[in-house]
Amino acid sequence: MRRVIVLRPEPGASDTMARARKLGLHAVSIPLFAVEPIAWEAPNASAFDGVLLTSANAIRHGGRHLASLRGLKAYAVGSATAHAARAAGFEVAATGDGSVETLLGSLDPGLRLLHLCGDHRAAAASAVTPIVVYRSRPVERPPVHDVSDSVVLVHSPRAGRRLAELVESRGSIAIAAISKAAADAAGSGWAEIAIADQPSDEALLALAARLCNTPHPQ
Repeated sequence: MRRVIVLRPEPGASDTMARARKLGLHAVSIPLFAVEPIAWEAPNASAFDGVLLTSANAIRHGGRHLASLRGLKAYAVGSATAHAARAAGFEVAATGDGSVETLLGSLDPGLRLLHLCGDHRAAAASAVTPIVVYRSRPVERPPVHDVSDSVVLVHSPRAGRRLAELVESRGSIAIAAISKAAADAAGSGWAEIAIADQPSDEALLALAARLCNTPHPQ
């Protein structure tokens, strides 16, 4: 069975590693980025109807200013994000299992949402006000030189681009991407590129399990 390479930063990497082990996969963590908080100031909560959370990192690294926003309902992308929001004292009004666009499309377009996000956020709807509360900095010289004959998990377009920059010898490596955008960002030349059925960690690992049990082309 081929190894599974997890590129996510912590603490997401540990979550994925734990899920991989439950599936009987041999997983190795090689984060390409490190997530860290940045200084920010919370706006007046009365100007908004809710907070949009597209990553649990916004809660993990939001710091003391989150307290002034707890009276707002939270709209979260993904169950892990929703769980982090509840643990931080937010009432979660809606949880989206797909993309942020899908979640926003299910809501009243008149909602005034404050998006607590990272420095490389995807563009959201014009009615959403973004405020950056954390950043992901590239890890210098991650040991991706030794990922041959592996299945590499690509959780984001940014990770796909970074992987493509770092790896030249690709012929024995399979890419399991969480979305088409993530797959496209990884470029070409890989042994195989496959996209998860749903944009979730669980679906991505299910795909990786199938790829691990499929002999790669010689």
